[in-house]
Amino acid sequence: MKLVSFRDGARLRAGRIGAAGEILPFAGCDMQQLIEARAGGADWPATEPPLAAAVQLLAPLPRPRRNVFCVGLNYRSHAAELAARGFNGARSADDLIPPAPVVFSKVPESVVGPGAAIEIPAVSSAIDYEAELAVVIGKGGRNIAAADALAHVFGYTIVNDVTARDLQKRHQQWLLGKGCDTFCPMGPCIVTADALDGANARIRLWVNGELRQDGNSNDLVFGIPAIIESISAALTLQPGDVIATGTPAGVAMGFSPPPWLKAGDVVKVEIDGIGVLENPVTR
Repeated sequence: MKLVSFRDGARLRAGRIGAAGEILPFAGCDMQQLIEARAGGADWPATEPPLAAAVQLLAPLPRPRRNVFCVGLNYRSHAAELAARGFNGARSADDLIPPAPVVFSKVPESVVGPGAAIEIPAVSSAIDYEAELAVVIGKGGRNIAAADALAHVFGYTIVNDVTARDLQKRHQQWLLGKGCDTFCPMGPCIVTADALDGANARIRLWVNGELRQDGNSNDLVFGIPAIIESISAALTLQPGDVIATGTPAGVAMGFSPPPWLKAGDVVKVEIDGIGVLENPVTR
């Protein structure tokens, strides 16, 4: 099932996409309320008649209740491309692959939806893209074992982990380089966990029609169960939490010279089984 968020007047609402591509609104709930209700064992709510007019889809969780969790250096192909550039003095991908998941976060205010602009801040001139499969937590929990982790997954969506590489390098922690306003495009929908194999999802990204990234989540260093186990060992995961799992090879900083994003560019991310997330770039 594909689930979307949209605005109905002043209200945020959730719905599902029907067989003909129409949006069927759920009665009386937004996406966060839907996830929490399902985590508590509630049935799927009734749907209303299809929307008569087109609406602009929002990020599936337009303003997450907490920071979006992200995992760095979590694709072998990405580690290899950075090692080839001598990143952090690495001689091979093995030098960059971490012994445990590298977890950072993006603030809720960085989230934007399909079609919304990625805004280049005045403080940066090195804007990169990162196509990522993101996990949406359904049933929360602490100390979740990897063997039980997938039972806590509500579904999957797309995140573009936009990054100001100069800010990321300037500051020892990554929050400022990763958490700028508009730096977390998300969408276009959440695909429920029963409809996608998160361990085998093809991920692609184009800039102005040029294919830059083409990977698969089967290249993850730490798979989704291991990520959930690691994060929940330190803090309680809650319904609606979003975890971006990392990016494959092809990021701008892997090129020489790096083709940083610039005003006028259009970035498109596609994950098979989820859909397409496309955003223009402005300054």
